[in-house]
Amino acid sequence: MKKYLPYTLVALIILTLAYIGFERRLPQEAAVISATQTDKIVALSTFTIIADMVSEVGGDKVESISLTKPGAEIHGYQPTPNDLVQASKADILFENGMNLEVWTTKLRASIPDVPVVRVSEGVTVQYIAEDAYAGKPNPHAWMSPEQGLIYVENIRKALVAQAPQHEAYFNARAESYANEIRAVDTQLEEALGQLPENNRVLVTCEGAFTYLASDYGLTEEYLWAINSESQGSPQQVANIIEVVKEKQVPAVFCESTVEPRIQQEVVAATGARLGGVLFVDSLSDEAGPASTYLELLKHTANTIITGLTSTS
Repeated sequence: MKKYLPYTLVALIILTLAYIGFERRLPQEAAVISATQTDKIVALSTFTIIADMVSEVGGDKVESISLTKPGAEIHGYQPTPNDLVQASKADILFENGMNLEVWTTKLRASIPDVPVVRVSEGVTVQYIAEDAYAGKPNPHAWMSPEQGLIYVENIRKALVAQAPQHEAYFNARAESYANEIRAVDTQLEEALGQLPENNRVLVTCEGAFTYLASDYGLTEEYLWAINSESQGSPQQVANIIEVVKEKQVPAVFCESTVEPRIQQEVVAATGARLGGVLFVDSLSDEAGPASTYLELLKHTANTIITGLTSTS
């Protein structure tokens, strides 16, 4: 037996070295697999509010990019050459729909193979009552937390379809985010419910608060239905001046993406206050008061309450 011992030892040594080599290769191979599995979905959204929602649901599995920047007026936006470059890198495009981003036609034509998700699909639509847009859907459904939950669900389904291996992750994040939205809905209902019955008229520049007004029992009045080149006609201004005087509205508001000059004419003619800036079509920058969708909803409610109840 002794004459076979060296061969046995040699065989054992060779096997041990081979095993050690295999062990050392494992981390490198695992790193390659891990890198492949954690490649982020590049999700391009038409504006900041949708991009924020996508980021909340997608977490670290998604790189969420907004085509338009904070503070941008999205109704009449025109895509730039740089936007087309960004779009070419996207794995998926999220848009609101309901005639809000009619400017995406050129953008979508440049990325025919990229799936487009309309996040408002399935909302309970409110319709514009007057002006040239009468009878068309009011696109600002996200201003209702209840409808915002539908946005979240549409985003969740789209991300799961894009990366089914992360389904459990997206489901958990969507549910957590939905619970946060429900909590804000409760806060808004309690807060806006405190407004006195004779002081529940919300006068804004754009008619972008139909969904919010419907949810919380406010009466909506506005200078124009949709931001456009024809906004702020003398007749529109005269109509709102009459409403403010007749209903003794203490404060009027304008949106962050709209120049308040015309609303200031209403203030000058009626003695009402300019109650503050409301955020609706765009988030603020990170340092601002509406840097996320949830903060936008809370800031809007607080601004309305303060404006309509302040005695100064």
